[in-house]
Amino acid sequence: MRKIPFLMLLFVAVSFSAIAQSKDAIIGKWLNPSGEGQIEIYKKGDKYFGKLAWMKEPNLNGKPKLDAKNPNEAMQKRPLLNLEILKDFVYEDGKWTDGTIYDPKSGKNYSCNMTLKGNDVLNVRGYVGISLLGRSETFRRVK
Repeated sequence: MRKIPFLMLLFVAVSFSAIAQSKDAIIGKWLNPSGEGQIEIYKKGDKYFGKLAWMKEPNLNGKPKLDAKNPNEAMQKRPLLNLEILKDFVYEDGKWTDGTIYDPKSGKNYSCNMTLKGNDVLNVRGYVGISLLGRSETFRRVK
């Protein structure tokens, strides 16, 4: 009889551990579809962020590529490498939602959701307004 409460407690602990692990399954480096860059996703507090951690061509004419398309003139001189482009994602119901993605090629921010398809495939959906109007891309985990 004493084993049943212990087994129930163990089951609950393992369940919470599995939930916590699935929240952080997104953490790591991801290669974008074109192969030109890698995004490193990490956690700050309870939210998830991502920075441009690697670029195939980080320099232009011997100097670091800059955030030249940013509408904020003060930010146009910051390097693209290590630029935080994914911000404020929260984990709920098996996906990371309510975040934003910055596109340095256009200088625009979009609402964004992300979902894992298996352990090594990340579906990133950026959109304007409602989530029906947007674009999805598939990132692959860097091993």
